Amino acid sequence: MDFQPIERPGEAFQQPVTARHLQEISRRVFGRDALSAVELGLGMYNNTYKVTVAGQDRPVVVRFAPEPARQFASERQLMRNEYATVPYLSVIAPLMPRIVAADWSHDLIGRDYLVQTLLDGVPAPERLPGYPRPLWTGFYRRLGEITRSVHDVRGPRFGPVADPRYDTWSQAVTGSLTEIAADLENAGLDGADLRKAADLAADRHDVLDEITEPRLLTGDLWTVNVMIAAEAPEPTVTGVLDLDRTWWGDPAADWTIRMAAARQDERLAFWEAYGEPDRAPAAAWRSSIYEIRHLGAVRLERHRHGHAERVRESYDAVAAVLAEID
Repeated sequence: MDFQPIERPGEAFQQPVTARHLQEISRRVFGRDALSAVELGLGMYNNTYKVTVAGQDRPVVVRFAPEPARQFASERQLMRNEYATVPYLSVIAPLMPRIVAADWSHDLIGRDYLVQTLLDGVPAPERLPGYPRPLWTGFYRRLGEITRSVHDVRGPRFGPVADPRYDTWSQAVTGSLTEIAADLENAGLDGADLRKAADLAADRHDVLDEITEPRLLTGDLWTVNVMIAAEAPEPTVTGVLDLDRTWWGDPAADWTIRMAAARQDERLAFWEAYGEPDRAPAAAWRSSIYEIRHLGAVRLERHRHGHAERVRESYDAVAAVLAEID
């Protein structure tokens, strides 16, 4: 088999699998040998391979979660969370990869893995810059449509889709902030600012609990998780992927909303399709709490990938938000 892994330092978070592992999975799932496997490098959490299988018309994608011991508590079993979300994503089914096989048994390799169909197109970060910027508005408008359709999906309780264990939104937010703080501290970092935010969320639970209906949050939908047509005359979305951080909660807490609001540029077209955000004082306060949660998760990711200076920057960013709402 032609095997092309990405060379990474031995201490890297994303640990490779072997050609033997991929061959065994190919034989288990398809009953045939894999002819080639090329590791894809855009993601920063799972290890992802494009695999060509004998007798198959198209390659498939095989994704491996980190070993359980390497996962933070606030990011536990994200792949299983993604799998549990699929039945709720029928509204965007034509854009999603199909799951061919899922294996949590760990008998071939001590990691969860998914085998999925390969989406058409190329990653948006690679192709979008090749278009004139005025054409980007159509891309962001389409992203607004997709996000709106996902946010309109109603759920049973608050929290991660695979384990919706909270009766109220304030409990879910406070629990998440506390969990991220504990992860930071277990990694040798200071989590006091996240704990302060958790205390604020608990103290003002009534503001958070104005959100009474759980809606589906994409968790991580932005350009890096969008595929677009390679040769279309304007940016054309062909697929979305890696929705493993899905939640039931307030749509305003979604990463997608944060990114759409980050700049006053072409992404303003997002709101034309999605609808204008709530700008009431209570909504603004909630958004500040959500921003701290995002910054805490980003801090963990930066630490995981060894970006010490950017970890330090995150403390100033959280302090600035806390100063506005405390």
